[in-house]
Amino acid sequence: MSGAGKNSLQLLRQVVEYGTKAKGFETVLNQACAVHFEFILNDYVQIIYRVITLAMSQSRSPHIKVVSGGEGTCVCKLKVTENDQNRGGTLHGGMIATLVDAVSTWALLTSEKQTAGVSVDMNISYMKAAKVGEDITIDAKTLKLGNRLAFLTVDITNNDGQLIAQGKHTKFIGG
Repeated sequence: MSGAGKNSLQLLRQVVEYGTKAKGFETVLNQACAVHFEFILNDYVQIIYRVITLAMSQSRSPHIKVVSGGEGTCVCKLKVTENDQNRGGTLHGGMIATLVDAVSTWALLTSEKQTAGVSVDMNISYMKAAKVGEDITIDAKTLKLGNRLAFLTVDITNNDGQLIAQGKHTKFIGG
């Protein structure tokens, strides 16, 4: 790998590390809801709300690792944990959607425009379940980078190369 490739991979790893540890919109939402709930809810419901809030705050996935990236691509690995599962004990569809959104955005950050853009459309097809403990690969590629829109694709596979899900993500990148 060239010196420029190593630098962009290191930068990509730093962006991913920051993104998985930073507090996002749910923190602001939680604080606003907590203030509102203090006035209108009884103690029992407040306790349930706090348990749900704690669960949401712990659902971030700092266990995602960047394997490679650059020139509009990003490949990550993730071990499916109990925090990532649905009631059926497999990787939650919402988690898959989040992975499609995040990893395709990280791929876009390594493109020539180096922008995160804003989501315009996202579509996910779910093909196979991933169980807790399974390692998955999230492979995002920029298909087309236009003046205003970027088109990305994400394949999520298991260690056997079987397709778990495939996502398409369109992002507005300005004019």
